[in-house]
Amino acid sequence: MLRSFGYAVEGMVALFRYENNARFHLLAALVVVIAGIIIGLTYLDWVLITIVVGGVWAAEAFNTAIEKLCDVVSPGIHPQIKAVKDLAAAGVLIMAGTAALTGVIIFGKAIINSFSFTF
Repeated sequence: MLRSFGYAVEGMVALFRYENNARFHLLAALVVVIAGIIIGLTYLDWVLITIVVGGVWAAEAFNTAIEKLCDVVSPGIHPQIKAVKDLAAAGVLIMAGTAALTGVIIFGKAIINSFSFTF
């Protein structure tokens, strides 16, 4: 079990070390965390942010795994392999869009509430 955990950690390290999109998502997550601390997000907001950030990273990992497998199975250009890669990339785009929309909702609410005045 510990060995399996080690392999998973190796995969995470490789994901963020070699995959540009994963590094971009990591940087975006760091910006969100810093902004969330500054704004003072609620507990529930942090739960939602954690879920969507984890979802984006998981989607990116699955996409990368699928692309690497496709490259081994079919090193040349093949229309079905292109379709598989495009669909995997679409999964990342859907999750990233969901995360962005979640961020707009959470941070938008926090910003609007910061401008609310109580008399």
